[in-house]
Amino acid sequence: MDTQLMLRAGVVLLLVTGLGGMLAAGFRFSGRPHPSSVIAMLHGLLAAGLTLTPYVAFVQGSRSGGWLGLVLLAAVLGGLVLNLAYHWKGFELPVWLVLVHAVAVAARLRLLGLSVWNQTPA
Repeated sequence: MDTQLMLRAGVVLLLVTGLGGMLAAGFRFSGRPHPSSVIAMLHGLLAAGLTLTPYVAFVQGSRSGGWLGLVLLAAVLGGLVLNLAYHWKGFELPVWLVLVHAVAVAARLRLLGLSVWNQTPA
């Protein structure tokens, strides 16, 4: 198993997930109470990188920056709250929570990406 390739694939999946999140946030900032269910579900499904990157990091090990990026996965819980507590119930998504979720996840992705691309292959 090529650790670097798997970690990089996970980071790319998370980046694509982030683009979907920006699309979903665009719906909220355009005045709609929440994005369509299809957009929200695709954004969540694309988060497959959330399972791939921790798996590889735990099995093969990762640098400290990578572990810090994984620890910040708690930021993803904001997305779960947005979906389960607001979107599913048809409530308007709180802009502050959308922004906190976006900033926290972007910071984590940056740390994880820098760690993955700066590692030397073992």
